[in-house]
Amino acid sequence: MEPNTLQFDQYPQQPHGGTLVNQVVPEHLREAELARAVDLPAIRIDLEAVITIEMIATGVLSPNKGFMKEVDYLSVLENGRLSNGVIWPVPLSFAPSGAHNAKTIKNLKVGDQVVLVNTEKQPIALLDVEDIFPYDKSLRAQKLFGTTDRNHPGVDSIYRRMGDTSLGGTLHLLNRVDWGPFEKLRQEPKDTWHLFYEKMKFNSVAGFITGANPLHRGHEYIHRNALEEIDGLFLQPLVEMAKREYVRHEYRMQAYRNVLDTYYPKDRSILSPLRVTYIFAGPRETVLHALIMKNYGCTHALIGRDHAGIGDYYDKYASHSIFDQFTPGELGIDIRLFHEVFYCSRCASHATTQTCSHDERFRLNISGTGIREMLRHGILPPKEVVRPESALAGIQGVQPKGVDENNEAVLPVGKVIKSMYPYYLNYTRLGGQKRHQPLDIKDLNVRDLEAATLDARQHATDIYADVYAEYSALLDHNRNLQPIWQEDARQALRLQQERLISDLEEKLQQAPETASDEFMYQDRAEVERELNVANKLLADIPTSLQAEHLQERTWNVLPYKRYRGADNDD
Repeated sequence: MEPNTLQFDQYPQQPHGGTLVNQVVPEHLREAELARAVDLPAIRIDLEAVITIEMIATGVLSPNKGFMKEVDYLSVLENGRLSNGVIWPVPLSFAPSGAHNAKTIKNLKVGDQVVLVNTEKQPIALLDVEDIFPYDKSLRAQKLFGTTDRNHPGVDSIYRRMGDTSLGGTLHLLNRVDWGPFEKLRQEPKDTWHLFYEKMKFNSVAGFITGANPLHRGHEYIHRNALEEIDGLFLQPLVEMAKREYVRHEYRMQAYRNVLDTYYPKDRSILSPLRVTYIFAGPRETVLHALIMKNYGCTHALIGRDHAGIGDYYDKYASHSIFDQFTPGELGIDIRLFHEVFYCSRCASHATTQTCSHDERFRLNISGTGIREMLRHGILPPKEVVRPESALAGIQGVQPKGVDENNEAVLPVGKVIKSMYPYYLNYTRLGGQKRHQPLDIKDLNVRDLEAATLDARQHATDIYADVYAEYSALLDHNRNLQPIWQEDARQALRLQQERLISDLEEKLQQAPETASDEFMYQDRAEVERELNVANKLLADIPTSLQAEHLQERTWNVLPYKRYRGADNDD
């Protein structure tokens, strides 16, 4: 399906900027262009540039047809918009590094054309040189990331990868790169528009982009909420570029496939990898992801609490508040924002602070970082946090796969426990009593992680079940639903306690005001005290409901047939 055959005027969505870009050289012209490229000056590019070029050429980053000229580049840096006012949060710049590239660039002028080749010197694309301008690394870092700290991965990438001169101009893709194990799941925008609106006849599609972690129950909560009102769900795990301590992308994709096979509606859930470069731009990158979803044809974008977050560089809800800067009309995609998802053992359901009133005493948090750390320790997280089908792939793909010689993983165990089990520092167990002395996070070790995990596995569903059992014990008129042994035990308890009280009452009648031997005998006051306690204990014993008591609970004011709608006596 080619973009020019799609009927955009008949779809519920439009590409960003109004046009789905297609800068792929047509097949009938490709051989001639490849032959001509042999004589063009060549610039060598890394894998990140290869991925970005393919995204541009296939319309993922519409309306951009190439790398930005200076006027658009500076406008995006300063205002988050192209020079014509269209929202665009992240500049698409091309400043090749290296001595070979610097020599080539020095001899270029506006109007030239260059061929971009990968590390194996295979041609990837042609670039029409339409602008040449200085590339200010510190300016880009400060404007885009709000910091020039080299510890920020985006800042570090600028100084590692980029040169001093930027080229702007239109791209023409010559060769798509094979996606290996993802090729069979690959979808380009032209494919998804056709799939959503021509083949599946959807009226709405929710997009969801996720990165470093295997599919967990927090993701699933968001997906299920969307599927209640939106026709289709388009899931795009990011693949290719990731930090080394993440879960490898092949395994993350398998985690998604494992869970989708069993738990998701197959005719409404579409999985496709998104081969994209990580920009590490926090809230700006969140806006970029929303526009990418729009260019794939999605009408809605599902955004979690810390979408595209980078450590502590941005507020945890910055990826929500940034959308306040745009009107729905100019953004052109319905943004659905979700707060942090956790499992509440008192509600017996997944929830957020928007839907649950219970505090951390009852919570299991769903932390992607915590999940990865548990997998490194060889511990399967509770099923309320991540499904075992997902963990099967995740534990094989996490990097590194184990702990070091000191039994430590990437993060201290105490931080993992705090992120996953917020109750553990202050409460004796999930839903339990407050500790006399809170635990110090620095003192926690893997034994504490094991204890908290076992507690969660065994008791996450017990709390609500116990509450329900109390209500059912009182309210089941049909006692066949109640365990007979519990009824028997309650009757025995009451009989035994009543017998004890009878003996104490007899003893009280004989008790002296003053005991002749305080070690051997009791005075009247002490016997009275014991009798009072025994009576209070009897009152605390749950009632064993008798048939005559249950009969008192039900009656009918009218003949029963009147409740069925019979208004006459016949």
